[in-house]
Amino acid sequence: MFDLLVLGGLGVDIRTQVPGLPLPAVDSLPVPPIDLRIGNTGAGVALAAHALGLRVALVDVLGTDPAGDVVRAALGRTSVHAVLVDAPAGTRRSVNLVDPAGRRMSLYDPRPWQGPAPFPAAELTALVRDAAHVHVSIMDWAREALPELRAGLGDGVSLSTDLHDWDGENPYHRPFAEAADLVFVSGVRLGDRAASLAAELAPRTVLVTGGEAGAVLHTPDAPPLRVPAAVPPAPVRDTNGAGDAFVAGVVAARRRGDALPDAVGYAARVAAAAITHDGMEYPPGLLPRP
Repeated sequence: MFDLLVLGGLGVDIRTQVPGLPLPAVDSLPVPPIDLRIGNTGAGVALAAHALGLRVALVDVLGTDPAGDVVRAALGRTSVHAVLVDAPAGTRRSVNLVDPAGRRMSLYDPRPWQGPAPFPAAELTALVRDAAHVHVSIMDWAREALPELRAGLGDGVSLSTDLHDWDGENPYHRPFAEAADLVFVSGVRLGDRAASLAAELAPRTVLVTGGEAGAVLHTPDAPPLRVPAAVPPAPVRDTNGAGDAFVAGVVAARRRGDALPDAVGYAARVAAAAITHDGMEYPPGLLPRP
């Protein structure tokens, strides 16, 4: 039995520090060493959950290329159970530009999946039935598998998804929102539509995240609850992956039986600790355990 099954969202981050964002309009700019490391949202959730002591499985497609080798090597340094299918288009990539305050701009190359479904429905159902919680990244192949994933959930098992900077209108995200019990979404493009979107998605629980502004928890049976962001315990180095660590924190706290508001408060502390580290391979003791 796995505490958490993560579907989709593996890739590499090509990361460098820049003097500021936006970049100046110049022909060239010297930067510190440019690093290639495991990244993207599914990896962020899985690695943070692993650092929090959860038993984690991860299912995705991955290229048989040097970028994919980086991902496989990083997963091999953990106890995360990875179920991978070769992706003919190669490994997903992100270029992350990080400024001195830890803020980042990400350029995302999704490497869309083409062809038949990479995982048979029976295989996905077996994995889902062996998990206490399922988190689905908004990958193209996972979108097509949502009916099987939802149908395969065991009694008392919930499904979550992170819609990132959804504007509430892009139809691509809608099936993920409607399949989930718990929806994470950034408020950056929602603005004052967050409350109405949460009401539209009821009876689902919706967590609208806002970085330094904290998060707002929308549940069908209570008024919206604002949960403040936690103060980072050390200087901020990289905000990439903060939202993924937040998701992992909520899942970990719920697994130990915390009420949802308490779980969100704990997740804020996990995210605050995560941004003091450069990358998603968290050293032991960095993230506060539940």
